Amino acid sequence: MDNTADVSREAATATEAPVGAIPPEELDRLTDDIIAALKTVYDPEIPADIYELGLIYRIDISDERFITVDMTLTAPGCPVAGEMPGWVETAVLGVPGVSGCKVNMTFDPPWDQSRMSDEARVALDMW
Repeated sequence: MDNTADVSREAATATEAPVGAIPPEELDRLTDDIIAALKTVYDPEIPADIYELGLIYRIDISDERFITVDMTLTAPGCPVAGEMPGWVETAVLGVPGVSGCKVNMTFDPPWDQSRMSDEARVALDMW
């Protein structure tokens, strides 16, 4: 199963982007760079990154380039629960063009192994 993080922002009209909107090619670059940054964050107990594990539920990019990330953990009692949001924020803030970042932790819906990408399944030998 592919990782299906919902990447969204305010919709532009089909023919003309609103003033201040991020041009589509820049939005694509920013999205790719944010995902690449998220792939540098690992749960220390699991040899797969948080994006491929399916821990990222949503990435929202505002026209002001402020990034909101909704994420979860593999379990509410995860030993790095207090640190992981900071790691994610630091990774996203390192992306050129990002003006700020907020990380929201949620456990609804609870994470399960079906959210993992094929890459994560290979890394964890879970076939």
